[in-house]
Amino acid sequence: MRRGYDHGPRLAAAAGRLYRPPPVAVEMSMFKGSLVALIPPFRDGKVDEKAFQELVEWHVREGTHGLVPCGTTGESPTLSHAEHKRVVELCVEAAARRIPVIAGSGSNSTDEAIDLTRHARAAGADGALIVTPYYNKPTQEGLFRHFEAIAAAVDIPILVYNIPGRSVVDISVETMARIARLANIVGVKESTGDLTRITKHRLAIDTPFVQLSGEDYLALAQMAAGADGCISVTANVAPRLLSDMHLACQRGDFAAARAIHERLAPLHEALFVETSPGPVKFAASLLGKATAEIRLPLVEPGPATRDRVRAAMIHAGLLN
Repeated sequence: MRRGYDHGPRLAAAAGRLYRPPPVAVEMSMFKGSLVALIPPFRDGKVDEKAFQELVEWHVREGTHGLVPCGTTGESPTLSHAEHKRVVELCVEAAARRIPVIAGSGSNSTDEAIDLTRHARAAGADGALIVTPYYNKPTQEGLFRHFEAIAAAVDIPILVYNIPGRSVVDISVETMARIARLANIVGVKESTGDLTRITKHRLAIDTPFVQLSGEDYLALAQMAAGADGCISVTANVAPRLLSDMHLACQRGDFAAARAIHERLAPLHEALFVETSPGPVKFAASLLGKATAEIRLPLVEPGPATRDRVRAAMIHAGLLN
């Protein structure tokens, strides 16, 4: 089941309709606040479906504003296609239309990204998060055409995921402004680490466009610059705190938001001492929410990292 929003007026992709009509306000407002880049709990090498759905239920109770399965934190590079699709289905089912689900459905193959995005729509996801193509290093024109083709093929709200540190390519501000005009491209997960991007996008893009931070440590600063929220790794283990921080930002109480940010800052750092999602899966194991299992070529974090994560969790008040 879909969430019941009428995307038809915005998402027509027939010839001559690639560019966006005025946005439906409710569609844009779905994508804000603290959205969690969900880890997939494993047990004995397989996705632990029960633990995953319990994790979703916990996030709903804790006030998380949206769920993002099958991104990088969701170990999409090592999930099989069948597992990827099953995780999206499990997430949609467990969320039960209470909070939005934005399914990771990107690939460095445009055809594969279209297939995964079609599945996300059929499964009932509210949106799709599509990463820039990695490894094959498309030009700016290639990046535009990649998103153009997906937007034309699937009538679902799409968030672009711009993360040069993982994909090696960076969508320029000018290209992002072109992409933003495509009918169902509604926003971006901004993970360049460039604090000027939010403002540059706001100046260059002349239609409503959601901007979500992809960097926990930078989220507060990006919110102050006009971002709408964050797709967060740390929210896997501190959902209530991050929900409260984003609600504080939304009401303009940046002093309260800063206090939460400073409480979580050591944890934001600790979760990236080794390649994510190894540290955050270990952190989740400390809370009993998942095992620390992770798939090769990634490995569970070493003793020094585990000690640092545990200390940061204690500092944040998440462990006794």
